[in-house]
Amino acid sequence: MTLRGNWATLLLPIAADDAIDFGRLGEEIDILIAAGVDGIYSNGTAGEFHNQTETEYEAIQALLAEKCRAAGMPFVIGACQGDPRQSLERVRRAAGLQPAAIQVILPDWWPVTDEEAIDFLAMMAEAARELPLVLYNPPHAKRVLPPEVLGRLTQAVPSVKAIKLADGDEAWYAAARRYLAGIALFVPGHHLATGLKAGVAAGAFSNVACLSPRGAQAWADSMADAIETALDLEHRICRFMDEHIVPFRRDHDYSNAALDKLLAAIGAWGPVGPRLRRPYRWIPQSEAEKLKPVARALMPELFEA
Repeated sequence: MTLRGNWATLLLPIAADDAIDFGRLGEEIDILIAAGVDGIYSNGTAGEFHNQTETEYEAIQALLAEKCRAAGMPFVIGACQGDPRQSLERVRRAAGLQPAAIQVILPDWWPVTDEEAIDFLAMMAEAARELPLVLYNPPHAKRVLPPEVLGRLTQAVPSVKAIKLADGDEAWYAAARRYLAGIALFVPGHHLATGLKAGVAAGAFSNVACLSPRGAQAWADSMADAIETALDLEHRICRFMDEHIVPFRRDHDYSNAALDKLLAAIGAWGPVGPRLRRPYRWIPQSEAEKLKPVARALMPELFEA
């Protein structure tokens, strides 16, 4: 039951010298805890798991675990790494911090077969020491797995209790209901109301929480009693994303991490900043300033919470 609801991602504050600013990171965690989100997760795409040393990885997770345990806040550690051996070592270290779950991705240098994916997840499950696993299968993965294949993987490796993935059309939702019943599915944050109404989503590892953690939580909470109102806000969130955020990726080749940090800069709720670690480009703060009034005019509920 812990693996559900509105989860906020941990974004890395990057200093001008390309170092992780751990002082600002601690402040960010405190703000997310105070916002009352359902949980906090580390080292997803927006957490730049692909661009940090192993020493930094350990320090990030230790700080998150310390603050969340003190506050009674559920947390998930991302042990994501494209290299399966590094991923295995990250899982082993994460298990010692006793998170609610550990998130992994499939090996990414060469796409794995179904049998190789099962073997990899079995390795991760053993290293996790009976902690639940969250499989992160994003749209840019080497293999984007359909519900039927994901169902086979979860049956073969029961430790996979949740999956973070992109949703789809009605046919996708029907397949998810058929093959993934009993698995906690985390859909994109800006589709959470649709996913809940369809009876498929357990929650979201949420890009909307990047924009406004407190507003995203209030929106998620409202879905229990006012789903149609929540769907109206979802329509406006999707419009904002499609018209003002997605073009940075589609037309200018910015990464998804850059988009999430832009959302945080627009929301202006914490000390994150838009900067990414080199060599990845970030979207200038000036673009966030232009979009602040647009976001507040189109989605005032997210900023009134």
